[in-house]
Amino acid sequence: MIDESRDLILISKGNELAFDKFMDGHSQCMYYHAYGILGNKQMAEEVVSDVFLEVWKMREKLLDIENINFWLSKVVYRKSISMLRKEKNRRNLVDIDELQNFKFPQMETPIDSIISDENMHSIVQAIDALPPKCKHVFYLAKIEQMPYSEICDMLKISLATVNYHIGYAMNALRAKLRKEA
Repeated sequence: MIDESRDLILISKGNELAFDKFMDGHSQCMYYHAYGILGNKQMAEEVVSDVFLEVWKMREKLLDIENINFWLSKVVYRKSISMLRKEKNRRNLVDIDELQNFKFPQMETPIDSIISDENMHSIVQAIDALPPKCKHVFYLAKIEQMPYSEICDMLKISLATVNYHIGYAMNALRAKLRKEA
């Protein structure tokens, strides 16, 4: 404990050798803690790295911390939970640039019995002719009936962009269907 106090004093003064010793002494415990929360080796290693980066950045304030082990445990926990949240959000996001080959699924709705097969074919062709990003936003808004705000969050685009894509799609569909009528 006295050794660690001396190391903390040296670290607070910018001593990198003391910091290396500190990292060697704490990294394994921190890794197991992070891995226990995350269940992923790379993510746990990243958390430990982030914690040590934070320790180094705030090295001048380390002497103010009463229990360094408890503090490290708290930081590992906080960063692990933050990483889980980011990972969850990243899994729910769809990169709109990866949607170049987005296709509308064939669907059967009550309106299908009213619209002739020929008209339905024209509508599908008109939708397929839309630019990929526009087609995806149109699909989410008009077919899936997703609120515009959720589309903004999901695709990481602004409400103005969603409105633009919907307006563009509606005008393009209207023009194409009028031309065929």
